[in-house]
Amino acid sequence: MEGYVQSSGGPQPDTGAVPDRGERASGRGRADGEPLGTSGSIGPASGPDFTETVTPGGYLWWYLDALSDDGRYGITLIGFVGSVFSPYYAWARRRGNPDPNHHCAINVALYGDVKRWAMTERGRGDLARDSHNLIIGPSAMSWDGKALTVTIDETTAPIPSRLRGQVRLTPHCLTGYSFALDGKGLHQWRPIAPSARVEVDLEQPGLQWEGRGYLDSNRGEEPVEKGFRYWDWSRAVMEDQETVVLYEADRRDGGHSLLSLRFDADGKAREVEAPPAHGLPTARIWRAPRATRADAGSATIRHTLEDTPFYARSLVDARIHGEKAVAFHESLSLNRFESPVVQLMLPFRMPRRARG
Repeated sequence: MEGYVQSSGGPQPDTGAVPDRGERASGRGRADGEPLGTSGSIGPASGPDFTETVTPGGYLWWYLDALSDDGRYGITLIGFVGSVFSPYYAWARRRGNPDPNHHCAINVALYGDVKRWAMTERGRGDLARDSHNLIIGPSAMSWDGKALTVTIDETTAPIPSRLRGQVRLTPHCLTGYSFALDGKGLHQWRPIAPSARVEVDLEQPGLQWEGRGYLDSNRGEEPVEKGFRYWDWSRAVMEDQETVVLYEADRRDGGHSLLSLRFDADGKAREVEAPPAHGLPTARIWRAPRATRADAGSATIRHTLEDTPFYARSLVDARIHGEKAVAFHESLSLNRFESPVVQLMLPFRMPRRARG
């Protein structure tokens, strides 16, 4: 990870608290967050269950990310039922027909020396799922009890090209935790495998690598923008190879949620003191706001992976509790996502090819 390509101007320094744009309250302390004891629950440790119910207007996704051992490549993969950022799903909700099964997608994003993006939304006729398999059009996620295999056969956008091959994630451990991100428990986050080994084998483009990865799932009983105004999320591999996850959200009800968790090699989570809040430079093109938590003065953007009107995905160098770490980081502005202009722009990156 240390060798991952730098941004074109070098690292961008921490700039302090994010200016208040009505999207993010700045400088919140740990006392403003919901404690682990009231927001978390635990059941049997297990892999993904693709039969989970999705309520009309709600969403369910499974998220995988990884960085190659040599630091040259990165990947994110997301399987959606009720495609949470879909303009088509938003339009269907306004028409009173919010069937999540009719708005599904597998999103693939490659980073580093080879960059690709694919996310084609599909309909109920393209969806099949059982406890171990999620099939959306020509692509699929399959859990065999030990590993998750993602079979990819997609077309990139906005410039068409093929993305075809397999990604295999083998967890170092599994958890049974589930955490509420809102005050009513309508939005749940489940860290399935905080640490994993990932093998990427793509025929198109020709690309093979291995690296350390992560797997989680989010589920909501209502649209995500109904519950939140803004959130930041990051997962960092620490010097002892444990994983720290920071999840912070400004809610529509005026509340503020904060999770600060450290997962050991066996997947056991413990609540740790959240580092101080720090602003990060806005993304360069669309100026999306970004923030994180880190020891004083220690957070910098190593590389911006996605720069969009409503979210930014980045690699962040930070010091957390005195330890150096590299974090996958995401900032999401739901206020921006709701903008009519943004909704009209989304189909250029997210075409729809639906049966049923």
